[in-house]
Amino acid sequence: MSKQKMTMGVIVGSRGFFPDHLARSGREEMIKVLTAAGVDVVVLSPEQTKHGAVQTYEDAKRCAELFRANSDRIDGVIITLPNFGEERPIADTLRWARLDVPVLVQATPDMPSQMGQHTRRDSFCGKMSACNNLKQYGIPYSLTTTHTVAPDSAEFKSDLAWFSAVCRVVNGLRNLRIGAIGARPAAFNTVRYSEKLLESSGISVETLDLSEILGRINRMKDSDDLAVAKLKAIEGYVPTKGVPKDALLKMAKLGAVVDQWMAEVDVKVSAVQCWTSIEENFGIVPCTVMSMMSNELMSSACEVDICGLIGMHALRLASETPSALLDWNNNYGDDPNKAVCFHCSNLPKHFMPDFEMGYQEIIADSVGRENTYGTCTGRVRSGAMSFARFSTDDLSGKIRGYVGEGRFTDDPLETFGGAGVVEIANMQTLLRLICEKGFEHHVAANFATVADAVYEAATRYLGWDIYRHV
Repeated sequence: MSKQKMTMGVIVGSRGFFPDHLARSGREEMIKVLTAAGVDVVVLSPEQTKHGAVQTYEDAKRCAELFRANSDRIDGVIITLPNFGEERPIADTLRWARLDVPVLVQATPDMPSQMGQHTRRDSFCGKMSACNNLKQYGIPYSLTTTHTVAPDSAEFKSDLAWFSAVCRVVNGLRNLRIGAIGARPAAFNTVRYSEKLLESSGISVETLDLSEILGRINRMKDSDDLAVAKLKAIEGYVPTKGVPKDALLKMAKLGAVVDQWMAEVDVKVSAVQCWTSIEENFGIVPCTVMSMMSNELMSSACEVDICGLIGMHALRLASETPSALLDWNNNYGDDPNKAVCFHCSNLPKHFMPDFEMGYQEIIADSVGRENTYGTCTGRVRSGAMSFARFSTDDLSGKIRGYVGEGRFTDDPLETFGGAGVVEIANMQTLLRLICEKGFEHHVAANFATVADAVYEAATRYLGWDIYRHV
């Protein structure tokens, strides 16, 4: 999977009557650490201000101007305090820069053997003053795991990876454009949502009636280059033994048309109508096409579950790996901390290394087996996972949800579709919360440990009401 190149704006805090050589060495150390992590840096040079630090009104203006000039590429800002730091210019810089990106405050620790007049940092104290001013200015910010942390430490490396994930989630959800293909299935009141509440967080929904997709498909020739290329991609993605050729061609045309439309309207993720219009009116299920998109980091959710899709996308942004949308579907024996997560399925290959194309067994009897080819069936592999669910609550006017972590196990399971056994500590509390709060039966999952990053992004920067399950 390709990794997003991150760019951080860096504010080096310094207070005049503290040892300024610490600002010089602290700036150099932070740049070295970020560069080693593959992060580009936007920071004042020693020619622009003393040691490239921000400690005066004029320094703040220069730094804000530099940040504004690079606003199209700055993903987040790191405030580094190699000494106490001048609290007001730091806040002024962020106010005037108007970046609206996540901010991380880091303070470098003192050493007990270097507490003399020319070597002590007092960053421990200065961080409190910097945060106090950011709070006064109404600027949201994040904190390192421990109050002080050395930039070249393993702990800060972990903090940086977490903060980068926070930045990707926040920036990836703001101004997100979602494609809604088809109407919500009548039997799924659970996936109703408010476009207006999503719009208030910068998330737009571009709709397309399913009839328009089917109309475009009907006008596409079997020999169309896009259809031929998509058919080849499908056959290279999943074993198709036993699947009728005409069904595969229908899937290829569906995929080609959806790709075209998404490019035309500039949407990156999608939610698709399935039950049972596509089966009855076109004669396949869209699962393989959706599986391929999710596997390519273009998350795709079934049953037009827009909020479920946002959960998928948030996890995918944090981890930079594919997400899936699953049902909280069954208990697993009498174990209170295990459950079966299931879909019919459109799960990405990333979830099921050994899978094959099949037919949708749940609705085959009602619409005919010949109209339900296209599922990706297999067993979800074992491994650590994170889960997320977002929902729009019209009654309170809020976007709310929950996030947490667990693991998929290799416990035995005999079923069809795409399924796995998940184990989550204190799961009965989570299930009770889902039912008491009226959350949907769908949950997004991802093979990564990123719940904290998604929680930070959603609560601190997007202002959503999120429960963190522990």
